[in-house]
Amino acid sequence: MYFVRTASERDLDKVRALLVETFHATYDALLGAPKVDELVATLFSPAALKARLANKNAEFLVADSGKDIGGVGYAAMSSEMSKTAMLHLLYVRPSLQREGIGRDIFAELETCFPAAEIMRLEVEPRNEPAIDFYRRLGFTDVGQNDNSGPGQSGIPALILEKPLASY
Repeated sequence: MYFVRTASERDLDKVRALLVETFHATYDALLGAPKVDELVATLFSPAALKARLANKNAEFLVADSGKDIGGVGYAAMSSEMSKTAMLHLLYVRPSLQREGIGRDIFAELETCFPAAEIMRLEVEPRNEPAIDFYRRLGFTDVGQNDNSGPGQSGIPALILEKPLASY
């Protein structure tokens, strides 16, 4: 059984290991392992994870069994779009996918931003399992970005949004 809670600095090594494993499992076939290594080094460096943890306009969550971290979620209020929360990370260890962990993390994240009316995300257009997952959660397609990723690395992205309920 996994419980969703706020991440802390003591979780970051386990979070990084989960993200590296999951990113490779998800994207090696789509982008190639060298590109995934490059992305992981940038996106999930210890400094990058600490910066996310310190962001006061964000929520950084983990699914914790008491023994290990099975999933991670991170969303932050957009600095460019008013009343919009950006879902940046929602990953579940490959061996634990389809057990409701991602859904539980998302259910918590969508209640964390009372000023947000919309949650938005970008997903690799060939990542069909993720796109199906987000559509089941109520996200719809609103556009595409042909140059997504760190440093505008040329990775295409499908843009999805979901209206958020007022709490």
